This record gives sequence, structure tokens and C-alpha cells, in this order.
Amino acid sequence: MNATEPTWVWPRAAYVHVPFCAHKCGYCDFASLAGADHLAERYLAAIGREMEAATGGVPQEVDNIFVGGGTPTRLDADQLGRLLAMIRRWFPITPGGEWTVEANPGTLDSAKADALAEGGVNRVSLGAQSFQPDLLRALERNHAPEEVGRALELVRPRFNRWSLDLIFGVPGSTPENWVDDLETALSLGPDHLSCYGLVYEKGTALWKQWNAGDVESVDEESERSMYEFTIDRLEREGLAMYEISNFARPGHDSRHNLVYWTNDAYFGVGLGAARYVRGVRSSNTREIFAYLRRLEAGLDATGPTETLDPESRARETSILMLRRTQTGIERADFARRTSFNLDDLLGEPIRRHVSRGLLEDDGSRIRFTREGLFLADTVLCDLL
Repeated sequence: MNATEPTWVWPRAAYVHVPFCAHKCGYCDFASLAGADHLAERYLAAIGREMEAATGGVPQEVDNIFVGGGTPTRLDADQLGRLLAMIRRWFPITPGGEWTVEANPGTLDSAKADALAEGGVNRVSLGAQSFQPDLLRALERNHAPEEVGRALELVRPRFNRWSLDLIFGVPGSTPENWVDDLETALSLGPDHLSCYGLVYEKGTALWKQWNAGDVESVDEESERSMYEFTIDRLEREGLAMYEISNFARPGHDSRHNLVYWTNDAYFGVGLGAARYVRGVRSSNTREIFAYLRRLEAGLDATGPTETLDPESRARETSILMLRRTQTGIERADFARRTSFNLDDLLGEPIRRHVSRGLLEDDGSRIRFTREGLFLADTVLCDLL
């Protein structure tokens, strides 16, 4: 299992974080802030300094960019335009590259949509989450179901690529609710859907309510039924599952997410942003005033940092690649990326899960079986 250290190159992807929100949703574990819009100008100045420092003062060309949050479209149109100009300066995108911005249906207007299109963005990810008013309230979302359609009226004429995010397993929901949500989403004609099972992230408001017994999670059988319906219904609609929670028509996979699932390097700037640059994983402080003060003082805002040894990096690569439900772990690609032989490193757990019917092995690649998808966390933890 000998491996050589890779030759590190600059990342070809960039993530930019905008933390501002109108309201902090109860399930959200991201670095997001409500009631902090007055800090937006300071934040833009700080993130501009961080981009310059992250690139060593030399613009670094990338193949894809993802601007997430928070709610990037909480910024006004002028602020959005200035943010995009900074990104273009320090992370110029290659011709044909993909530039995605997350948007909340309730905060997108024509001026902001114009600013995104004129700024170079070519893909929008809308956080619909649900089309049921009571489930939106359970998630503490602050948009109405009809606002998704209105937002798409702004998106469709300006962007050829767009996606919807949905959440199943919301407290109080039923499989019938999820069928309604999925059919409503499909009626809008998406080429990409992200369908996530609700996770009770420790420390969030929803987790505290659940831990105190104030909300009840959906039972496992119902959640499995929702996931199974998702896989089958979207396949019939021509949206193939290409990752455990993501479905797309041919050519509409999220390119930035594929960077994560192949364990490739990426820049990350902004409050709480993670990055993987030249073999080092690090993330910024999640405390807004610490972030601003450090950048304003000419310092960096880095918090936790980790450099994995070759074997740990290879194991991490395996669990990320396995999330890709079509490609899985290709032995030759894995060896090229990690310098490890997959079977020498993980042969025993792979054989065990193949015998249990959770993985399939065609000799060149390892992939989840359908049953394995429902026990993916168990398998992934075993490989790691």
C-alpha cells in the first residue's frame, strides 16, 4: 500500500460564502446570520481581501464557481454586482465554465437576476425545500410556495441551467406530502434536483426541539418510502441519480459538487468557508466579528486546519467517490488519484458489503446497489 505524495497544483474550483439571511432556519447548520445586513459593506471589503490573499495576489483561473450561503441574494443588486466583479477578478472562469449562485425564492427580484446574469453567473440553485405551507413553517422557511414559480419566471429567461433543492422527512410530513412536493417540482421542468433527507444537525434549533421531544422525526419506514419514490419517479422523468441526493438530466450535473465527490482541491473564502488547497484542509472562523477584524487587520481568518496522511486521504477519497451512484469508485481512477491500490487498502470491507448485497463489483468499479443506498452511511463509515 505504498503511496507517493502527490504533486500539488492550484485548485480549479472556488466556493464563496455569503452568510446573510432574513431569518435563521431551524434546521440550518451553515454559517448564516439574521439581522446582520448592516455588516454587508464591511463583509464585501473583507472577502475581497481574502480572495487576494488566497490567490497569492495572482488571479487563479478556475473551471467552476459556487456562491452559497446563507442567502447570497440577500445582498442588494449593487452589492451582488460588486461581489461578482471581485470573484471575476481573482477567480476568472474558463470559457464554458459553470458559475452557480444559490438564491432564495423570496429574495430574488428582476434587478438581482439581472445583476447575476450580467456578472457572469450561468446557473442558479433555488432553495424551494417544500411546496407545503405547513412544512415550510416546520422548516422555518420564510418564503411562500408560490414564490418559487415567480422566481423561476425571472430565472428561465436569463439562465439555461437551474436547479431546485427539496427536503423530505420534515417533521409532520407523510409520503403523500412528499409525492405532492416532487410532482409540483417536476411540473416546473427542472433539469437538476437535489433531494435531501432532513438531518437534525447537533446544535441547531430544530435539533434542540427534537432532543427535547417537542418535534417528532418521521419514522424510518416512511422516510425510506419517500427516498424510494424519489429514485423511481425521477428516473421515469429522465432525471438520473448521479449522487446519493442529486438527480439530473444528461449534461446537467452540478460540476462544483463533482469536485467535492472526487476529493479534488478547491478554494473557499468567506465566513466559515472550507477549502482544500495543496493537501491542506482548513476552514474559516464562523464568528462574524472575528472574521471581519482579522481581514481588516491584514490577517487570515483560518480556524481548524488538517493535513491528512496519504492513507487517510485515500480512504476519504473512497467514501466521497462512492457517493457517485453511477460512477462509484473506479479502480484505475482511484489509483491515479491516490497512488493506492483499492483492493489492498479496502478489499476486506468491500468484499463484506458485496456479500451483504450493499455494494456491487464488476471488476473495474465499486458501486452501491439499490439496497446499499438505504444503508449508505453504514458502508461509508466502514470504509473510512
